[in-house]
Amino acid sequence: MAIYNLGSINIDLVYQVPHLPKPGETLSALTFSQGLGGKGANQSVAAARAGAMCRHIGAVGPGSDWLLALMAEYGVDTGSITRLTEPTGHAVINVDPEAENSIVIYPGANRMMTAELVTVALGQAVAGDSLLLQNETSAQVEAAALANAKGLRVVYSAAPFDLQAVRAVLDHVSLLVMNEGEAAELHAAFGSLPSVDCIITRGAEGAEWISARAEPLFMPSFRVEPVDTTGAGDTFIGTLIAALDLGMDRAEAMRRAAAAAAIQVTRTGAAQAIPTAAEVTAFLTNLGT
Repeated sequence: MAIYNLGSINIDLVYQVPHLPKPGETLSALTFSQGLGGKGANQSVAAARAGAMCRHIGAVGPGSDWLLALMAEYGVDTGSITRLTEPTGHAVINVDPEAENSIVIYPGANRMMTAELVTVALGQAVAGDSLLLQNETSAQVEAAALANAKGLRVVYSAAPFDLQAVRAVLDHVSLLVMNEGEAAELHAAFGSLPSVDCIITRGAEGAEWISARAEPLFMPSFRVEPVDTTGAGDTFIGTLIAALDLGMDRAEAMRRAAAAAAIQVTRTGAAQAIPTAAEVTAFLTNLGT
């Protein structure tokens, strides 16, 4: 099977800072780095490095060949990425000594995706494949509706959280992924969680899969010393869907996703910090799990 991902591609501009900036404060950064990021690209890299066939659907602007080369190097199929005149999206990321971050995103080419581009990209998708979505691109509703009609598993990360976007896409979603804050906002808006399967990530505490067809499944996080938490949630999701695509059950998929995220936060950066399937297996073997 295959995983398709309509997702953002960003240039991450990462600044290590002594503390996260306060309103009106000017800070001198301790270090600076530039790399591949975006929730979509991170999830695609995680899925590919976990062993799945992942085809990314997205857009970049001029001068971004190095981003596509990196994605291809990590194993992502970049054939459905469109080159546009709009600048590539980018994110300004501040990371403090406790590995907490604050992020400002400029969407750029990510918001230039059209239904026509998505339709072409999903032309070869078949029932049983998966589609990943996040709230950093355009044409989400069209992609979700088409994928659902073709029998794909539609996995939607409701981040950055936008209630209107959630409402628009929810009827086509198979698995909804949220953090605790997003789940609380959705619960307040609807009076309850949606009837679709939901995964609620709880940061250092772990993650829970809630389903109407099975008992809730909670997976605690693995205790590590974090260096940079940027992209941890995307690593979890991409690894999880790859594991499901490869035929693993919910518990094993959640375990591998938690392990991948644990490894990822011990390294700096987003996409470049995502571990391979072999590294995840070694991590779990060393823990005896």
